Amino acid sequence: MMMTADQTKKPLLEVQNLKQHFPIKGGILGRTVNHVKAVDDVSFTIFEGETLSIVGESGCGKSTTGRAILRLDEPTSGSVFFEGKDLLAMSKSQMRSMRKDLQVIFQDPFASLNPRQSVAQILGEALAIQNIVPANQRRERIIELLSHVGLRPDQIDRFPHEFSGGQRQRIGIARALAMQPKLIICDEAVSALDVSIQAQVLNLLKSLQKEFKLTYLFISHDLGVVRHISDRVMVMYLGKVVEIADKKSLFDSPQHPYTQALLSAIPVPDVSKKQERIILRGDVPSPINPPQGCRFHTRCPLAVERCKTEVPALTNVHSTHQVACHLVP
Repeated sequence: MMMTADQTKKPLLEVQNLKQHFPIKGGILGRTVNHVKAVDDVSFTIFEGETLSIVGESGCGKSTTGRAILRLDEPTSGSVFFEGKDLLAMSKSQMRSMRKDLQVIFQDPFASLNPRQSVAQILGEALAIQNIVPANQRRERIIELLSHVGLRPDQIDRFPHEFSGGQRQRIGIARALAMQPKLIICDEAVSALDVSIQAQVLNLLKSLQKEFKLTYLFISHDLGVVRHISDRVMVMYLGKVVEIADKKSLFDSPQHPYTQALLSAIPVPDVSKKQERIILRGDVPSPINPPQGCRFHTRCPLAVERCKTEVPALTNVHSTHQVACHLVP
């Protein structure tokens, strides 16, 4: 499999030909009549200590990819190697023991915390399940975790409704950090927060990454956020990867027409600088019956006949930049 990062780094996660097709039932007998092809033959690598971001429109398969990696949804096919071990080949008990290394921060801090549990109970439950810290040392460990995410020790016995949205997300981060993970999947982790709070949480994630040598898979639709936190960026469209590149290459020289359209929508703070907006025609096709050939061809302003029949392969533009487009040499 092609890699697009510093070859001296060690691969932590390797996803190969991942597919997530959800069955559609119909008829009196409830037979499968079709599938929603949410993720369709996706491959990528994440290296130790980096942040790989996945971006794209709603419904492109970003969050489904993260859930499939964690086996929150069982993938249809493919392989997910974590430190050389295939997660999809593991039994439920084997996977349970791996979960301490693979954690997730969810999008909605209001829904991801149990309103009936205090902070001590929420974080203590995580420590107890994996038996990481002896029972008589858990409270001390929870206070330590709160300090890492910018919360006070006297907040340990409070309940989620007593916190702001940003503080709740810090509790979610502390819960993920409690497992001493190697990889954290951030699923739209700041999209539900105010802009000023987003910046604080992003800076917190970056400082924790440096302190604990964490690796992030960061899922977002906000390109401004992605530009701030990423080392590399992967662009998805309708269940397919269309471009992977290091952050500088992608933002300075996007190659795929879809990526170019996404970047053209980023607001420019300097009104004296005019930026041409690329308006995509039509709607995103249904993932139940995606277009033949390149899935973007129905909306692409540059599409040719070949795009309608032949699926473009993900090929190297240079060592740190790959694109799936017939029009890119």
